[in-house]
Amino acid sequence: MLKLLHALLLGLLGAAIVHIAVLLLIPEFAERDAWSRLASASGLYTATPLHAEPGVTPTVKSVDPLFLAATCRFDLSDGTVQAQASGDIPFWSVSVYNRAGENIYSFNDRTATSGNLDLVVLTPEQMIEVRKILPPEYQKSIFAELPIDEGIVVVRAFVPDDSWRPKVSAFLDGLSCSSR
Repeated sequence: MLKLLHALLLGLLGAAIVHIAVLLLIPEFAERDAWSRLASASGLYTATPLHAEPGVTPTVKSVDPLFLAATCRFDLSDGTVQAQASGDIPFWSVSVYNRAGENIYSFNDRTATSGNLDLVVLTPEQMIEVRKILPPEYQKSIFAELPIDEGIVVVRAFVPDDSWRPKVSAFLDGLSCSSR
């Protein structure tokens, strides 16, 4: 019985130490979220590749080695945001994240009519204005009407083998994000 009590007390003491350590480390990790790392790497509306050159630490680590990615941060208080890229690659997908890093919208190349990426992110209020007179540059765009102020557009492209890497890199290097 005494050994059981001793084991329980040691377990509780260990759990308390781990709990306190985790609480003390939260501010350290909270300041290094994706938004902060991207902000230190580039400005708003600037396409930033997430794949790094060999030997260079990437801005945000990619989870899947078969995908290359690029991103841009935006602020809808400046106006609508249009993300565009073109090229003939096997597969691409787009996700829009809010500043907290929650995925709030996504689609892929199978949804796009021409196979090219043309996404417009806007607030519901901005959508009302755009619907009044649709600008010519939005004629073939996919609209993401989102209730956010700031966010991140992430474009991922599939690289089936190394022979595709230059073409996929060119697609992502051609990503443009602009505020209108």
